[in-house]
Amino acid sequence: MTTPPPGLRERKKQATREALRAAALRLAMEHGLDRVRVEDIADAAGVSPRTYNNYFASREQAIVSAVTADREARIAAAVAARPAGVRLADAVTEAVVEQYTDAGEGGHEALLFITTRPALRHAFLDSTAGIEPPLTAVIAERLDDTGAHTARVLAASVASAVRIALEGWLRPAGAAAGADAGGLVVPSGSLPDQLRAALLPLAPAFDAAERRIQG
Repeated sequence: MTTPPPGLRERKKQATREALRAAALRLAMEHGLDRVRVEDIADAAGVSPRTYNNYFASREQAIVSAVTADREARIAAAVAARPAGVRLADAVTEAVVEQYTDAGEGGHEALLFITTRPALRHAFLDSTAGIEPPLTAVIAERLDDTGAHTARVLAASVASAVRIALEGWLRPAGAAAGADAGGLVVPSGSLPDQLRAALLPLAPAFDAAERRIQG
């Protein structure tokens, strides 16, 4: 899959988005979440609050975006980059694990800040829905799924599996499944193991979809 380079307008939009999410995270970590307003973030990024609202629906979304920035696109790109001979289920699993465990420079401190605050934690979990659109396109191309119906179901299932894995990773020890952790939560256990376990049940569906185009 080849993607044309972005034009000037798109590059400017991307730069604004990056400036906003960087300012949001920096201000939140310096002053505390409750002391950061949308107006503060916009001012730090050199744009108006109205411009801010064109990019993010809330301050929580902007802050979380600083950690999850473009992860959905990177997952799709990683799947697309795998050789055609690689099993699709394995390509998707490894791409997800790779992108969710590479926090980047300074990423671990930021991730801890986000996952230990309930409002940010919810936004972090909600961000998994963004996996579906780009992954749908890549899977559709791999499966020659012109209507993208199968691809969309598979991609949506991956997004749900990732959210389930993250919820398990962030759940306090001894808490019941599905319980909402409203207090302090320090991520524990192996996130790669949680992700692989959550994605494993999807492998037969991926295999069946691949067999259909091979047959």
